[in-house]
Amino acid sequence: MNTKFILPLLASGLILSCNTSTEKNTEETVPATDTTAVVEEAPITDPEATEVWEPEPEVVTFNENGVPSDAIVLFNGENLDAWESTNDSIVNAPWAINSDGSMTVAGGTGDIQTKESFGDIQLHVEWRAPQVVEGEGQGRGNSGIFLQDRYEVQVLDSYDNRTYSNGQATAIYKQSIPLVNATKAPSEWQAYDIIYHQPEFDADGKKTKSATVTVLHNGVLVQDHVEIQGTTEYIGKPKNEAHGEAPLKLQDHGNPVSYRNIWVRKL
Repeated sequence: MNTKFILPLLASGLILSCNTSTEKNTEETVPATDTTAVVEEAPITDPEATEVWEPEPEVVTFNENGVPSDAIVLFNGENLDAWESTNDSIVNAPWAINSDGSMTVAGGTGDIQTKESFGDIQLHVEWRAPQVVEGEGQGRGNSGIFLQDRYEVQVLDSYDNRTYSNGQATAIYKQSIPLVNATKAPSEWQAYDIIYHQPEFDADGKKTKSATVTVLHNGVLVQDHVEIQGTTEYIGKPKNEAHGEAPLKLQDHGNPVSYRNIWVRKL
């Protein structure tokens, strides 16, 4: 065998092998391109670049009683045309309208409700406890505002009048205790401002989203986007039967509670 030719060939093979290995290693160590890298945007220097002009919010004006122009007036002191009795034997709402533009619960005649049904709303209600302070606890100045005919925001003379906390004024009755007691003296008018979003149900009638409520009492936040567990029940747990839009209801609890300046905005 001629070693003069073999040795150079072996050396050449080794060199080729080493070069190939080096090329493979070089290829393996090349870092991959980062496709997730965020390209920095040029800084915004023109203030007009972040201005949004459309859509333009509609203008809302107010009347002498502070009622927004896009609100539905449910009671303005003149008549009870927007209301009806919940008692089938009584056609019209039987509560009394007073000379000062308020209406007073006619004890024993039953609840009254709006003729119109509502879903998501902003509701304003002013009320006053009886001027003759009688009774205590739940027996003093008791009424209620029922959202969609089934979820009660408690109306009660809670001025220096202790009762169970989830049953005092602005409680979501027997469900949610108010953050504070903002009740004024019985001689003064109380104001409730309520933001309510109705629950949602699927095709089988199962609740998929709870109703929520926010309440301000005399301008003070007392219920902060609280989830309503279900229907208001005096005894037992709340129920959750599927429903759609429904009337607002004012409760006759036997006490001569007065109401005025009631309006609602659909949301």
